[in-house]
Amino acid sequence: MNIEQDMNYELSRLRKTAQRMDALFNIPRTNISVGLDNILGLVPVIGDIAALIPSLWMIKQAHRLGATPGTLAYMGLNTLVDFVIGSIPLIGDIFDVLYNANIRNYRALEINLNKKAARAKEVRTAGKDIGWDTPNLLGGLANQFKT
Repeated sequence: MNIEQDMNYELSRLRKTAQRMDALFNIPRTNISVGLDNILGLVPVIGDIAALIPSLWMIKQAHRLGATPGTLAYMGLNTLVDFVIGSIPLIGDIFDVLYNANIRNYRALEINLNKKAARAKEVRTAGKDIGWDTPNLLGGLANQFKT
């Protein structure tokens, strides 16, 4: 398995986790999706903590995949907001359904990694003829000062 296949595999796992947590099914005749995060959030305290575990795992995997510190901070903030506000009875349950922190985090990671990959493609190695056939400036200066 090469790096690209491994990266695609990990991103696929993260995408599935985000979908399961935030968009397992849609409420008929609406654009509202419900996931395991929303269902677990109905159980006070324990459900919110249980829903936090996959979110933290996603952040850990994002770090492993090379997400930038800014993206990791954004993902952490999304998760924190989701956990804190989601812990409030009733209001938090409604917020959880509308906010979808895991999907936001996955999209942020995907955008970040795509930008990093685009920058990496721009990097070019120097041609073989650049600098190799010209004399070393320091060597030339050293020759001038020989007595």
